[in-house]
Amino acid sequence: MSTPTTTPLDPPRPGYAIGYLTDVEVNDELVEYMVSVEETMREFGGRWLVHGTTPEYREGDLTGDIVIIGFPDIDSTRGWYESDAYQAVIELRTRNSRSHIALLEGVPPTYSTRDTIAGLTG
Repeated sequence: MSTPTTTPLDPPRPGYAIGYLTDVEVNDELVEYMVSVEETMREFGGRWLVHGTTPEYREGDLTGDIVIIGFPDIDSTRGWYESDAYQAVIELRTRNSRSHIALLEGVPPTYSTRDTIAGLTG
């Protein structure tokens, strides 16, 4: 699926870091990671949207927890994930859980499915 094109006049698109964690072992290292990750997010405008929430299933199922961090834009999201500060603490998470992490660009507030449909069909 293609991403709708943007112009300089379009409102900014938020960025998101989404984590899906399973086999989480809560211990001192994981607590240290949680404190540290929050500190690393501040510089990039990150804020918790969802933290360690187990989904309420409607279709399918997941066996872990979901974390979503919102950023002002995708460049801030990438900057945070690739920062020296965050890279220095990732191992605290990976030693104590199995995780899948994705960085996503959101849609602007004025987005409509018509935008995507036009890109697909036109």
